[in-house]
Amino acid sequence: MEFFDLVKSRRSIRIYTDEPVDDETIMKIIDTARNSPSAGNLQPYKISIVRNLETKQELAKAAYGQGFIARAPVILVFLEEPAVSASRYGRRGIELYVHQDTAVAVTFAHLAAADLGLGSCWVGAFDSHAVARILDLPSGLLPVAILPIGHSSENPSSPPKKIREKVIK
Repeated sequence: MEFFDLVKSRRSIRIYTDEPVDDETIMKIIDTARNSPSAGNLQPYKISIVRNLETKQELAKAAYGQGFIARAPVILVFLEEPAVSASRYGRRGIELYVHQDTAVAVTFAHLAAADLGLGSCWVGAFDSHAVARILDLPSGLLPVAILPIGHSSENPSSPPKKIREKVIK
């Protein structure tokens, strides 16, 4: 798909079919995320792949009951590593760059899924401590986004966007 068409047609998908998503496809999505730009090319994040139903259900509960998360065949959880950014950029790395870099990686993964004909939905509303416990994360890794991925079973219309003049300062 052409990039601008992809961006315009991409939607947050919350209803998935039962069709599985194979490992090769997930690796393409992760490789796309790895190729996203990051400050100093530090790539200060990790990506947890979740396919286990019980773990997906626990993540859905930790995401304040967003049950659609558990119904996706696979979930990618993006984890920040602030110490990696801090190693080169100090406080600015912790306060800004690690967040930006991880967000860009999530964005690339979200768009890659859409380009591969899959649906995904960026989920940021969750209890970080619960997600860290569920995934048994070591200290120093902080969950920042949950990205359920699957074959879409819905075709939502385009949500309204601000007009161009409202976003230009």
